Amino acid sequence: MLYGIAAAVAALLLAALLSALLGALALRRGLLDRRRRARPVPLLGGAAVVGATLLVAGAGEWAGVARLGAGVGALLTAATAVAGLGLAADLWRLRTRFLLAGTVLAALWVVLPYGGGAGGVGAVGGVGAVVAACWMAGVALAFRSLDHADALAGTVGVVTAFGLGVCAAVEVRDGLAVLLSVLAAALTGFLMHNWPPARISFGATGSLFVGFVLAGAALLTRAGGEVPVSFGVLFAVTAVAVADVALVVLARRLAGRALAARGGPDHLAHRLRRAGLTARGAAVSLGAGSFGAVLVGVLVHTGWADASAALWVGGGVVVMVWGLLRVETPGAGRGPLRGGEGVSGGLVALGGGLSGGRFGGGGSRSGGPSRSGVGLSSARLGARGVPSGGPARTRGGVSGGPAGMGRASSSEPHAGPPDPPRTPSADPPPARRVPSARRFRLGATLGGRAASSQARGWLRVRSG
Repeated sequence: MLYGIAAAVAALLLAALLSALLGALALRRGLLDRRRRARPVPLLGGAAVVGATLLVAGAGEWAGVARLGAGVGALLTAATAVAGLGLAADLWRLRTRFLLAGTVLAALWVVLPYGGGAGGVGAVGGVGAVVAACWMAGVALAFRSLDHADALAGTVGVVTAFGLGVCAAVEVRDGLAVLLSVLAAALTGFLMHNWPPARISFGATGSLFVGFVLAGAALLTRAGGEVPVSFGVLFAVTAVAVADVALVVLARRLAGRALAARGGPDHLAHRLRRAGLTARGAAVSLGAGSFGAVLVGVLVHTGWADASAALWVGGGVVVMVWGLLRVETPGAGRGPLRGGEGVSGGLVALGGGLSGGRFGGGGSRSGGPSRSGVGLSSARLGARGVPSGGPARTRGGVSGGPAGMGRASSSEPHAGPPDPPRTPSADPPPARRVPSARRFRLGATLGGRAASSQARGWLRVRSG
């Protein structure tokens, strides 16, 4: 008991110190989280959690005050190998298939000794061990997916580690209980630097390590238990990670995008932010949801609740995923836009009207120069202050300037009246918003007038 408290305090302080040191080192070396574009956030926060957990748990094993046991030692060794794989992914951006294959191999090394006989995971033999290994790898990758927002993976990991630690203590697995308490304390020390706005990022190193250890600890705790109860417990303690994966898969399927696409506003915290929560509010809300689900898992494991209680957790996951799928996100599930909305840029040649322009909606690119049947000069159309797409070619020897819809980076550009000439003494007035149904007609009318007026002036000069 006293050693467990001392080990937890040591892991917390050591993880906080290592997070500060490794964060400064990563910042100097340029090891930054590639998903953060607004400000530089260094990686290697996960390495701090891994280092603190290994040092404290290894010190207890070496001193003989807290023996981990054969199964827990194998789990910690395999988790260290998975953390090394995650570090390689942070540095060199490995493909997901390589991460999955390596994690499955590490999980097989942990669960195969439990695959046969009465002590097996659910006593279902070697096939069950293979299924358990794949489940462990899936949970590890799901925790990596949870690392899409500040403090989210760390908060869910702390709650899950405490819950599984209680289950391990009930089963009198002291070594596993100590490891889980040390992991929870190390994550708490890391959260001191990862709480929004984060000063260091978790990375694949930490998320894969934490997910792998928690999945393996859950399997070791339920080894030899009844299969229906084990399914309920395992689902409850990983409900938030399961919900995130389900949300991402459904959102990308409905939007017609690839499941393996990087980035995108498809995760739990992204949708909660779009619904109005702050970054801290999203982390706290999902942490509270994880606490409720893990509490159900602990009650089912200890026998204080029936296995059917896990169905309530499943219902909560379904409701949450369904509700967040209804939250609109930029670029998710939108088809091609109408003319005048979301024009991505192209060349429109105008000659008394709108002649043969090509429009690209919803992110498509519109193509090359278009030619008109009469001479024209330049006319500028597009969003506020956006440069035109390129030169307009004419027939009849009339020189022209740039004409066309501007290439705008925003997803909702709008057309307005032609920009007045810029002078040092006066800035152009802001463009007046025009209803989307009138943008196309207004642009064509204004462009036609400008082209016709300048063409008539040119003809007068030639005739004079």
